[in-house]
Amino acid sequence: MGPSQKPNVCGRLSRRALGFFSRDAGMVQRTNLGILRALVCQESTKFKNVWTTHSKSPIAYERGRIYFNNYRCCISSVASEPRKLYEMPRCSKSEKIEDALLWECPVGEMLPSPSDYKSSLIALTAHNWLLRISATTGKVLEKIYLASYCKFRYLSWDTPQEVIAVKSAQNKGSTLARQAGIQQPVLLYLAVFHVLPFSLIGILEINKKIFGNVTDATLSHGILIVMYSSGLVRLYSFQAITKQFMQQKLDLGCACRWGGTTGTVGEAPFGIPCNIKITDTPPLLFEVSSLENAFQIGGHPWHYIITPNKKKQKGVFHICALKDNSLAKNGIQEMECCSLESDWIYFHPDASGRIIHVGPNQVKVLKLSEVENNSAQHQISEDFVILANRERNKNENLPTVTASGRVVKRSFTILDDDPEQETFKIVDYEDELDLLSVVAVTQIDAEGKAHLDFHCNEYGTLLKSIPLMESWDVTYSHEVYFDRDLVLHIEQKPSRVFSCYVYQMDGMEF
Repeated sequence: MGPSQKPNVCGRLSRRALGFFSRDAGMVQRTNLGILRALVCQESTKFKNVWTTHSKSPIAYERGRIYFNNYRCCISSVASEPRKLYEMPRCSKSEKIEDALLWECPVGEMLPSPSDYKSSLIALTAHNWLLRISATTGKVLEKIYLASYCKFRYLSWDTPQEVIAVKSAQNKGSTLARQAGIQQPVLLYLAVFHVLPFSLIGILEINKKIFGNVTDATLSHGILIVMYSSGLVRLYSFQAITKQFMQQKLDLGCACRWGGTTGTVGEAPFGIPCNIKITDTPPLLFEVSSLENAFQIGGHPWHYIITPNKKKQKGVFHICALKDNSLAKNGIQEMECCSLESDWIYFHPDASGRIIHVGPNQVKVLKLSEVENNSAQHQISEDFVILANRERNKNENLPTVTASGRVVKRSFTILDDDPEQETFKIVDYEDELDLLSVVAVTQIDAEGKAHLDFHCNEYGTLLKSIPLMESWDVTYSHEVYFDRDLVLHIEQKPSRVFSCYVYQMDGMEF
């Protein structure tokens, strides 16, 4: 017997109406998303440009919300036409939101307030306030004053939706101090919080005496990652550092005496003292050297990807086992391409352990598997490849006949990212519909034209192609988001002019 056919959209809707589902709580949601995927990918479905706008400030997108004016204006993209959810009052330059993260309610946890079950925007202001803002009304629900001893600038997830890290700008010291040879002992600070309800883990200082000349540091999944200009990357356990070097446990909203001053933790002007000060070199978990500090961990079992720390090795990627640094079989990946822009590689965000390697004319999806008869070693092999739709240049190797009748053969090589050839610019993954989205661009006469292709995440099969109506200038910065039935294109033009193009699914037929 051949493979059983999946029910069509009408069949799925009928089964849903009659309640033909298992007792699995997620079955209804998976069925609904399967129906939506079928609708998105069917031939008759079109995506229509429903809204276009321009702005002098950066535009950001998060889960159906478009943010303008440094996150102070929020537009919902879920409706048939984008509509304003809220706009916060005008503020001074010091109150400007510098960075933000969208927090969505975790499942199965008891929260102190009914409003906590709704999405919130966690925002960092220019004057060091950490805010929790209602994602639907723009109302400030919570506020924490961080500190006055440094300038906090960046927000990131340590553990997604659970723990955030707030990073300060790097302390390079004043020009006079540098000229006088005065060393800056603290290079940067990391403030770490559990979110909702907000609770402080601690503020960690990265100092030169312990770590040396650090160029950057960050937290990810409980690991402190420290980077150096030489290309060296070092990993430490943040939990072990906290346990060993925390000077005093601090609680938000509680009175505290620190350095002869008494105040309330998290309120101005006292803020939050730096309570994790490393006085000795912490235990090193792992270190590796990589060109431009490029380092990623993923796969099953754990592997890492680096580029050997030599400029001539740019574009060469080594995939190694984390447990013993051994190179995987076929673990040196190099895309044979001649292009102005570099290819890039990363672990697939679908948690399959696969690897995506993107070049100008091909997307390789690689899989990691055990070597036959040797379970201790792993190998890299191709799962599937997506190729750009290119026609061989008819004039590429044709001889030229001079006026005297002499035949001259031309010899030249066209770049793999030549603008007149279809070139891949963006590859992303839509996790709910399990689709790979690929943006391909071709220069036609004076302007570029782009289309967004949806590929089956399991086999790489092309399922749908959507043309983008606006021209695509390859010299501009572009972001493209595919979110369920929405496609959004953000473009940054010269002189900080930002444009936003919104497409929505249209013309559905059963």
